[in-house]
Amino acid sequence: MFEGMFVEKVLTQEYTRPYPQQPQDTSGYYIGSQAIYKYSLKDSDYPTIIIPDPLYDGQGGVIKPGYYELALSDAADFLILLQSKNPIAIIPVIKVEYDDTEQARLNNKKVKKELKKEKKAREDTNKKRAKVGMKPDEPKIFMEATIEYDIKGEYYLIKYQRGTVKAWGVFKG
Repeated sequence: MFEGMFVEKVLTQEYTRPYPQQPQDTSGYYIGSQAIYKYSLKDSDYPTIIIPDPLYDGQGGVIKPGYYELALSDAADFLILLQSKNPIAIIPVIKVEYDDTEQARLNNKKVKKELKKEKKAREDTNKKRAKVGMKPDEPKIFMEATIEYDIKGEYYLIKYQRGTVKAWGVFKG
C-alpha cells in the first residue's frame, strides 16, 4: 500500500522526476578524477586514455573502445597509442609545450633542501619496505590524456600531459 501511494504522489507532482536526469555520476567521483586517470597504473609510465566509441579511419581500420596508454615519441612529433605495450596507432603532434616554471622552482635553494629531506625520508621508508618484502615507494608523476571530437572540423583532438610536458595530436576519423 505504501509503495503504491509513494509512486502515485511522485507522478502527480509537476516538478518531481521519477527517474534521474542524464548523465549521472554513480558515486562521489567525477569521471576522470580517480587516481588511475591522473597517475596511471603502477606498472605504466604513460597516461591512460579511455576511448568510449570505436574510431574508424579512411582505410577501414578501427580502434575498438577501451583503455589505452598514450606515449609521446622521443622527438615529440608523434603520439603513440598503446594497448598492452603494443602500438596500435601513431598520431601526429600539432603542438608541444614544456613548462619552464617547474625547472625554475626546482633551482630554488629552499626547494632543493626540501627535496633532499623528502629523498632521504623516501630512502629510509624504502629500506623498511624492502625488509618486509614490499615494493619501493616511488614519487608519482602527474599524467593525463583525453580525447575530444570537434564537430566543425570533423577531427579528433588528443591531449597528452606527463609531468611538465603537454602535447596535442590530431587525426581525422
